[in-house]
Amino acid sequence: MKNLKQFAVVFFLLVGVVFMSAGQAVAQGGVMDGVKSAMKAGSSKDLSRNFSSVVELTLSGKDATSYSNTQAEFVMKNFFSKNAPVDFTYSHQGSSDKGQQYAIGTYTSKAGSYTVLVRMKDSKIQSMNFIKD
Repeated sequence: MKNLKQFAVVFFLLVGVVFMSAGQAVAQGGVMDGVKSAMKAGSSKDLSRNFSSVVELTLSGKDATSYSNTQAEFVMKNFFSKNAPVDFTYSHQGSSDKGQQYAIGTYTSKAGSYTVLVRMKDSKIQSMNFIKD
C-alpha cells in the first residue's frame, strides 16, 4: 500500500511537469504565431507587444541598433510604411540549449523581400535582423 501511494505521488508529479512543459511550448509557439501575424499585417503595434524592454534591430544592411520597445515600435512602423507587407513565412524555428528561441523567415514586401532572423528569450523579442535578398 505504501509503495502504491509513493508511485501515485511520483506519477502525478511527472504528469504535472509534462503539462507545464507543454504549456510553455504552446506559449512560445503562440508568441511566434503572433509575430508572424503582425509581420503579415505590417502592424508595428502588434509586433511591439512581443518586444523585450530593449530590442536590437538591424535593417537593410545597416548596423545593429538597440532601441527601447517604444522606439523600436516607431522604427518598425517606418519600415512597414516604406516596405508594405505582402507576406511573411517562417522557413525554420528552433531553440538553443540556453532557452533562446529563434526563427528564420521571409518578409515579402512590394519593394522586395528580406530574410528575417528573430531571436527571443522568455517569449520576448530580443533582436530582429532584416537582410535584403
